[in-house]
Amino acid sequence: MIFADKLIKLRRQKGWSQEELAEQMSVTRQSVSKWESMQSLPDLDRILQLSKLFGVSTDYLLKDEIEDEQAEEQEQSGRYVTVQEADDFLTAKKAVAVPVSIGVFLCILSPICLLMLGALSENTKSRISENMAGGLGLIILIGFIAAAVTIFIISGTKTSEFEYMEKEILIADANVIKKVKYEKDKFSRIFTRFCTAGTILCVLSLIPLFAGIIINEDDDVVATASLCLTIFIVAIGVMLLTRVNIINNAYNMLLQEGDYSKDKKKRNPLVSAVTVTYWLTATAIFLVWSFLTNKWNITWVVFAAAGVLFPAVLAVTNLFVKKK
Repeated sequence: MIFADKLIKLRRQKGWSQEELAEQMSVTRQSVSKWESMQSLPDLDRILQLSKLFGVSTDYLLKDEIEDEQAEEQEQSGRYVTVQEADDFLTAKKAVAVPVSIGVFLCILSPICLLMLGALSENTKSRISENMAGGLGLIILIGFIAAAVTIFIISGTKTSEFEYMEKEILIADANVIKKVKYEKDKFSRIFTRFCTAGTILCVLSLIPLFAGIIINEDDDVVATASLCLTIFIVAIGVMLLTRVNIINNAYNMLLQEGDYSKDKKKRNPLVSAVTVTYWLTATAIFLVWSFLTNKWNITWVVFAAAGVLFPAVLAVTNLFVKKK
């Protein structure tokens, strides 16, 4: 395959016209037309620019019939995605975005009743015993978690047939790519608004915590109520972030961008295994510590610490994968 054919193929895979490629390259449409009709070849700087733009090597662009056909087949190997499959996948992801975000909300909210009942049981004016507070709080916590897990399982079954979108290398024609990009661009405003609102809520969630300390730092009920309000606000913020990120990630999976690029998909199994192991370990530490000490108002910091350390764990994992 000669350079002109490769350029046409790469441009069509992106869903671009000659005019759109010319804009990307800061050249005229006539220049692109001449490249594709073999009337001229781009200079070295343009070759490098094309290499970065399409994510291929300069060798791939410049080598003609002597290129390694097996390497090309390996590079292009993957699962073909039709327009109907892409539509069905996006529809399924949009359908589960709200339920899954509610499930996440319930998980974060689950310890609130346990914390409040525990604080009330220590108040001399309250008639709630410590055993009653602990038992009732745990029942509510387990109920919230059970409801969330049920939501996750049901949502998972609705999207299980599309698991290959996340794990396999995809091949989509220009129509699929162009359609998905158009929908993602329309969704970008909603995505930005929800992410902004969710982030602001997470930041503002600290205000009730500090306010409770200022009002009466010696009153455990006030301090715990402030903590519960902080957790509630965080839960709302994370729910908003989860909802739009599920949909945005669906677009990224189809376009193979961001965390779902071809390179990241190749090393995804190890990263996924580390992620699952990490959070299962954090959960186990939280539960063991909580049940042994019965200090649920303190042990929740395990998840806060785990969240802070998680990016570092991912960075080390990715570094290990690259070296390997």
